[in-house]
Amino acid sequence: MTKDTMIAVIGGSGIYDIDGLDGAEWVNVDTPWGAPSDQILTGALEGVKMAFLPRHGRGHVHSPTEVPYRANIDALKRLGVTDVFSVSACGSFREEMAPGDFVIVDQFIDRTFAREKSFFGTGCVAHVSVAHPTCERLSDAAETAARDAGIKVHRGGTYLCMEGPQFSSVAESKMYRESWGCDVIGMTNMPEAKLAREAELCYASIAMVTDYDSWHPDHGAVDITAILATLQGNSSNGRELVRRLPAILGANRAPCPHGCDTALEYAIMTAPEKRDPGLLAKLDAVAGRVLNA
Repeated sequence: MTKDTMIAVIGGSGIYDIDGLDGAEWVNVDTPWGAPSDQILTGALEGVKMAFLPRHGRGHVHSPTEVPYRANIDALKRLGVTDVFSVSACGSFREEMAPGDFVIVDQFIDRTFAREKSFFGTGCVAHVSVAHPTCERLSDAAETAARDAGIKVHRGGTYLCMEGPQFSSVAESKMYRESWGCDVIGMTNMPEAKLAREAELCYASIAMVTDYDSWHPDHGAVDITAILATLQGNSSNGRELVRRLPAILGANRAPCPHGCDTALEYAIMTAPEKRDPGLLAKLDAVAGRVLNA
Protein backbone atom coordinates (compact mmCIF):
# COMPACT_ATOMS: atom_id res chain seq x y z
CA MET A 1 0.00 0.00 0.00
CA THR A 2 1.48 3.31 -1.06
CA LYS A 3 0.98 6.79 0.41
CA ASP A 4 2.17 10.27 -0.42
CA THR A 5 5.85 10.95 0.15
CA MET A 6 6.63 13.91 2.37
CA ILE A 7 10.32 14.63 2.76
CA ALA A 8 11.58 16.57 5.77
CA VAL A 9 15.00 18.17 5.91
CA ILE A 10 16.36 19.11 9.31
CA GLY A 11 18.99 21.71 8.53
CA GLY A 12 21.98 22.27 10.77
CA SER A 13 24.67 24.92 10.84
CA GLY A 14 24.71 26.83 7.56
CA ILE A 15 21.40 25.56 6.13
CA TYR A 16 18.36 27.53 7.22
CA ASP A 17 15.82 27.03 4.41
CA ILE A 18 15.17 25.27 1.06
CA ASP A 19 15.33 27.13 -2.22
CA GLY A 20 12.64 26.94 -4.90
CA LEU A 21 9.72 25.44 -2.99
CA ASP A 22 6.36 25.76 -4.73
CA GLY A 23 3.73 27.17 -2.39
CA ALA A 24 6.34 27.90 0.26
CA GLU A 25 4.87 28.79 3.64
CA TRP A 26 6.27 28.93 7.15
CA VAL A 27 3.77 27.22 9.46
CA ASN A 28 3.39 26.87 13.21
CA VAL A 29 3.03 23.36 14.63
CA ASP A 30 1.95 22.85 18.24
CA THR A 31 3.19 19.74 20.03
CA PRO A 32 2.65 18.31 23.53
CA TRP A 33 6.44 18.36 23.92
CA GLY A 34 6.68 22.14 23.60
CA ALA A 35 7.52 24.34 20.65
CA PRO A 36 9.83 23.05 17.91
CA SER A 37 13.02 24.92 17.06
CA ASP A 38 11.16 27.28 14.72
CA GLN A 39 8.26 27.42 12.32
CA ILE A 40 8.44 24.75 9.62
CA LEU A 41 8.77 25.67 5.97
CA THR A 42 6.38 23.63 3.82
CA GLY A 43 5.85 23.41 0.07
CA ALA A 44 6.66 21.10 -2.82
CA LEU A 45 9.59 20.29 -5.11
CA GLU A 46 9.14 18.25 -8.30
CA GLY A 47 5.58 17.54 -7.16
CA VAL A 48 6.77 16.01 -3.87
CA LYS A 49 5.67 17.51 -0.56
CA MET A 50 8.54 18.95 1.49
CA ALA A 51 9.10 20.28 4.98
CA PHE A 52 12.15 22.11 6.26
CA LEU A 53 12.99 22.63 9.93
CA PRO A 54 16.01 24.74 10.96
CA ARG A 55 17.38 22.69 13.85
CA HIS A 56 18.93 25.66 15.63
CA GLY A 57 16.18 28.07 14.61
CA ARG A 58 16.56 30.88 12.11
CA GLY A 59 19.39 33.06 13.33
CA HIS A 60 20.93 30.04 15.14
CA VAL A 61 19.35 30.62 18.55
CA HIS A 62 19.40 27.09 20.05
CA SER A 63 22.59 25.45 21.28
CA PRO A 64 22.97 21.71 20.55
CA THR A 65 21.91 20.83 24.11
CA GLU A 66 18.88 23.13 24.00
CA VAL A 67 17.44 22.01 20.65
CA PRO A 68 13.89 20.73 21.39
CA TYR A 69 14.47 17.36 19.74
CA ARG A 70 11.23 15.71 20.86
CA ALA A 71 9.10 18.65 19.74
CA ASN A 72 10.91 18.72 16.38
CA ILE A 73 10.28 15.07 15.57
CA ASP A 74 6.71 15.17 16.86
CA ALA A 75 5.98 18.26 14.74
CA LEU A 76 7.28 16.57 11.59
CA LYS A 77 5.20 13.47 12.29
CA ARG A 78 2.08 15.62 12.81
CA LEU A 79 2.64 17.28 9.44
CA GLY A 80 2.57 13.89 7.70
CA VAL A 81 6.31 13.57 7.07
CA THR A 82 7.40 10.09 5.96
CA ASP A 83 11.15 10.52 5.44
CA VAL A 84 13.67 12.65 7.34
CA PHE A 85 17.08 13.80 6.13
CA SER A 86 19.36 15.32 8.74
CA VAL A 87 21.94 17.73 7.30
CA SER A 88 24.58 18.85 9.78
CA ALA A 89 28.13 20.10 10.12
CA CYS A 90 30.76 17.78 11.58
CA GLY A 91 34.45 17.36 12.29
CA SER A 92 36.44 14.52 10.74
CA PHE A 93 38.70 11.91 12.31
CA ARG A 94 39.84 10.57 8.92
CA GLU A 95 42.40 12.13 6.60
CA GLU A 96 40.41 11.01 3.58
CA MET A 97 37.21 12.64 4.90
CA ALA A 98 38.43 16.15 4.24
CA PRO A 99 36.76 19.51 4.88
CA GLY A 100 34.15 20.03 2.17
CA ASP A 101 33.41 16.30 1.84
CA PHE A 102 30.05 14.79 2.80
CA VAL A 103 29.62 11.58 4.82
CA ILE A 104 26.47 9.45 4.74
CA VAL A 105 26.51 8.28 8.36
CA ASP A 106 25.27 4.79 9.25
CA GLN A 107 26.23 4.42 12.94
CA PHE A 108 26.31 6.58 16.06
CA ILE A 109 27.98 6.63 19.45
CA ASP A 110 25.90 8.76 21.80
CA ARG A 111 27.97 10.70 24.34
CA THR A 112 25.26 13.24 25.18
CA PHE A 113 24.04 13.41 28.77
CA ALA A 114 21.79 16.47 29.18
CA ARG A 115 18.97 15.71 26.75
CA GLU A 116 15.61 13.95 26.83
CA LYS A 117 16.15 10.88 24.66
CA SER A 118 12.76 9.19 24.44
CA PHE A 119 9.08 9.94 24.00
CA PHE A 120 8.33 7.03 26.33
CA GLY A 121 8.78 6.60 30.07
CA THR A 122 6.91 5.86 33.29
CA GLY A 123 3.34 5.04 32.34
CA CYS A 124 4.20 3.78 28.87
CA VAL A 125 7.55 2.03 28.50
CA ALA A 126 8.86 1.13 25.05
CA HIS A 127 12.11 -0.22 23.64
CA VAL A 128 12.97 0.21 19.95
CA SER A 129 16.02 -1.14 18.18
CA VAL A 130 18.61 1.32 16.94
CA ALA A 131 21.08 -1.37 15.91
CA HIS A 132 20.86 0.15 12.43
CA PRO A 133 19.82 3.72 13.24
CA THR A 134 19.64 5.07 9.69
CA CYS A 135 17.49 3.97 6.76
CA GLU A 136 19.37 2.31 3.89
CA ARG A 137 16.77 3.46 1.38
CA LEU A 138 17.20 7.12 2.33
CA SER A 139 20.97 6.77 2.57
CA ASP A 140 20.97 5.39 -0.99
CA ALA A 141 18.98 8.43 -2.12
CA ALA A 142 21.33 10.84 -0.33
CA GLU A 143 24.40 9.20 -1.86
CA THR A 144 22.89 9.27 -5.35
CA ALA A 145 21.92 12.93 -4.99
CA ALA A 146 25.39 13.85 -3.76
CA ARG A 147 27.19 12.05 -6.58
CA ASP A 148 24.84 13.53 -9.20
CA ALA A 149 25.61 16.98 -7.79
CA GLY A 150 29.36 16.38 -8.06
CA ILE A 151 29.90 16.33 -4.30
CA LYS A 152 32.67 14.17 -2.88
CA VAL A 153 30.75 11.79 -0.64
CA HIS A 154 31.74 8.88 1.60
CA ARG A 155 29.19 6.13 2.17
CA GLY A 156 29.16 4.86 5.74
CA GLY A 157 30.74 6.22 8.89
CA THR A 158 30.38 6.30 12.66
CA TYR A 159 29.29 9.66 14.10
CA LEU A 160 30.35 10.46 17.67
CA CYS A 161 27.71 12.77 19.15
CA MET A 162 29.17 14.88 21.95
CA GLU A 163 27.24 17.15 24.29
CA GLY A 164 29.07 20.37 23.45
CA PRO A 165 28.91 23.27 23.02
CA GLN A 166 32.69 23.25 23.41
CA PHE A 167 34.82 21.35 20.89
CA SER A 168 36.94 18.34 21.89
CA SER A 169 40.22 18.36 23.74
CA VAL A 170 43.14 16.78 21.88
CA ALA A 171 42.99 13.77 24.24
CA GLU A 172 39.28 13.26 23.56
CA SER A 173 39.75 13.66 19.83
CA LYS A 174 42.53 11.06 19.73
CA MET A 175 40.51 8.63 21.84
CA TYR A 176 37.44 8.89 19.59
CA ARG A 177 39.61 8.42 16.50
CA GLU A 178 42.15 5.81 17.59
CA SER A 179 40.51 3.77 20.36
CA TRP A 180 36.85 4.05 19.43
CA GLY A 181 37.18 3.99 15.66
CA CYS A 182 34.85 6.93 15.01
CA ASP A 183 34.87 8.72 11.66
CA VAL A 184 33.16 12.06 12.32
CA ILE A 185 32.05 14.10 15.30
CA GLY A 186 29.08 16.39 15.83
CA MET A 187 26.67 17.64 18.46
CA THR A 188 23.14 17.16 17.10
CA ASN A 189 22.29 13.78 15.57
CA MET A 190 21.53 12.28 18.98
CA PRO A 191 18.89 11.90 20.30
CA GLU A 192 17.37 13.00 16.99
CA ALA A 193 17.93 9.66 15.26
CA LYS A 194 16.59 7.70 18.25
CA LEU A 195 13.46 9.82 18.42
CA ALA A 196 12.86 9.45 14.68
CA ARG A 197 12.98 5.68 15.11
CA GLU A 198 10.49 5.86 18.00
CA ALA A 199 8.21 7.95 15.78
CA GLU A 200 8.50 5.34 13.00
CA LEU A 201 10.13 7.79 10.61
CA CYS A 202 12.82 6.80 8.15
CA TYR A 203 15.97 8.81 8.93
CA ALA A 204 19.22 9.47 7.11
CA SER A 205 22.19 11.53 8.23
CA ILE A 206 24.23 13.68 5.86
CA ALA A 207 27.29 15.00 7.69
CA MET A 208 29.14 17.88 6.05
CA VAL A 209 32.81 17.98 7.08
CA THR A 210 34.07 21.40 8.17
CA ASP A 211 37.34 20.54 9.94
CA TYR A 212 39.63 17.81 11.31
CA ASP A 213 38.61 18.31 14.94
CA SER A 214 41.78 18.63 17.09
CA TRP A 215 43.62 15.34 16.49
CA HIS A 216 45.30 16.35 13.22
CA PRO A 217 48.96 17.36 13.74
CA ASP A 218 48.89 19.79 10.82
CA HIS A 219 45.65 21.51 11.75
CA GLY A 220 45.71 21.81 15.54
CA ALA A 221 42.75 23.27 17.37
CA VAL A 222 39.41 23.77 15.66
CA ASP A 223 39.37 27.24 14.10
CA ILE A 224 35.85 28.67 13.98
CA THR A 225 36.87 31.12 11.22
CA ALA A 226 38.00 28.26 8.97
CA ILE A 227 34.84 26.33 9.82
CA LEU A 228 32.62 29.22 8.77
CA ALA A 229 34.46 29.53 5.46
CA THR A 230 34.00 25.81 4.72
CA LEU A 231 30.36 26.04 5.83
CA GLN A 232 29.60 28.44 3.01
CA GLY A 233 30.71 25.91 0.38
CA ASN A 234 29.02 23.06 2.21
CA SER A 235 25.75 24.99 2.40
CA SER A 236 25.67 25.47 -1.36
CA ASN A 237 26.36 21.77 -1.94
CA GLY A 238 23.82 20.78 0.70
CA ARG A 239 21.11 22.79 -1.03
CA GLU A 240 21.96 21.16 -4.34
CA LEU A 241 21.76 17.70 -2.79
CA VAL A 242 18.38 18.45 -1.20
CA ARG A 243 17.04 19.78 -4.51
CA ARG A 244 17.66 16.37 -6.12
CA LEU A 245 15.97 14.22 -3.47
CA PRO A 246 12.32 14.51 -4.61
CA ALA A 247 13.06 13.22 -8.11
CA ILE A 248 14.92 10.24 -6.64
CA LEU A 249 12.29 9.27 -4.05
CA GLY A 250 9.17 10.12 -6.06
CA ALA A 251 5.73 11.25 -4.93
CA ASN A 252 4.41 7.77 -4.05
CA ARG A 253 5.92 5.93 -1.13
CA ALA A 254 5.73 2.20 -0.45
CA PRO A 255 6.26 0.82 3.07
CA CYS A 256 9.89 0.97 4.17
CA PRO A 257 11.57 -2.33 3.24
CA HIS A 258 13.80 -2.01 6.32
CA GLY A 259 10.95 -1.72 8.82
CA CYS A 260 11.57 1.84 9.98
CA ASP A 261 7.87 2.66 9.79
CA THR A 262 6.89 -0.32 11.94
CA ALA A 263 9.55 0.12 14.65
CA LEU A 264 6.94 0.24 17.43
CA GLU A 265 5.17 -2.95 16.38
CA TYR A 266 6.34 -4.95 19.41
CA ALA A 267 8.13 -2.20 21.34
CA ILE A 268 5.57 -1.10 23.95
CA MET A 269 5.98 -3.11 27.14
CA THR A 270 3.49 -1.55 29.57
CA ALA A 271 0.22 -3.45 29.92
CA PRO A 272 -2.78 -1.53 28.50
CA GLU A 273 -4.46 -1.21 31.89
CA LYS A 274 -1.28 0.24 33.43
CA ARG A 275 -0.69 2.94 30.83
CA ASP A 276 -0.81 6.58 31.89
CA PRO A 277 -3.60 8.40 30.01
CA GLY A 278 -1.70 11.68 30.18
CA LEU A 279 1.36 10.23 28.50
CA LEU A 280 -0.78 8.37 25.96
CA ALA A 281 -2.36 11.67 24.95
CA LYS A 282 1.10 13.13 24.30
CA LEU A 283 1.98 10.10 22.16
CA ASP A 284 -0.96 10.54 19.78
CA ALA A 285 1.21 11.52 16.80
CA VAL A 286 4.38 9.48 17.28
CA ALA A 287 2.73 6.25 18.46
CA GLY A 288 -0.90 6.55 17.40
CA ARG A 289 -0.55 3.75 14.85
CA VAL A 290 0.06 1.13 17.55
CA LEU A 291 -1.77 2.71 20.49
CA ASN A 292 -5.00 3.05 18.50
CA ALA A 293 -4.80 -0.33 16.82
